Amino acid sequence: MMAYLNVSEQADGLFVNPFPPARAIAGQPTELTQREWTVAWLAREDGLNSIREEGPVRRFVRQLFGVERKNPLSDSRLEALRRIAVLSWRYGYNVAPSEIVHFLSAGWSERQYETLLTRIRAESQLLRGRMA
Repeated sequence: MMAYLNVSEQADGLFVNPFPPARAIAGQPTELTQREWTVAWLAREDGLNSIREEGPVRRFVRQLFGVERKNPLSDSRLEALRRIAVLSWRYGYNVAPSEIVHFLSAGWSERQYETLLTRIRAESQLLRGRMA
C-alpha cells in the first residue's frame, strides 16, 4: 500500500503545506546559547545506549564486560537537549513524537528544536563531505 500527498487540493492556486514551519511565539527564544550548542555538538559522540533506561540485565552485562555508561547531565533541561540531539544526530528528522514532547516540556521552544535540527543536518552533511 502506498501513501501519497494529494496536491490537487490547492488554495488560491498555491500548494498548501501540511507541515507548516514552527510557530514563533513572542517572548520565546529561537536560538541556543554557546553552552547549549556545545551540549548538542558533544551529543554526536554519545551512543543510543546513553539515553536508554538501564534494566537489571543490561546493567549486569555492562558491569560484566566493564563498559562505562555515560551519566545523564545534572541539569534536566540540558539533559533533554542532549537526548534530542543524540536522536537527531542518529535519525535526523525521524525522532519519536514522544521525545519531541519531552524536549518541549523541558522548556524548549519549537523554534529552538527547528534551529537545532537545521544545524545538525548541515553539520552531518559537512562531516559526510569530509569523509568522502
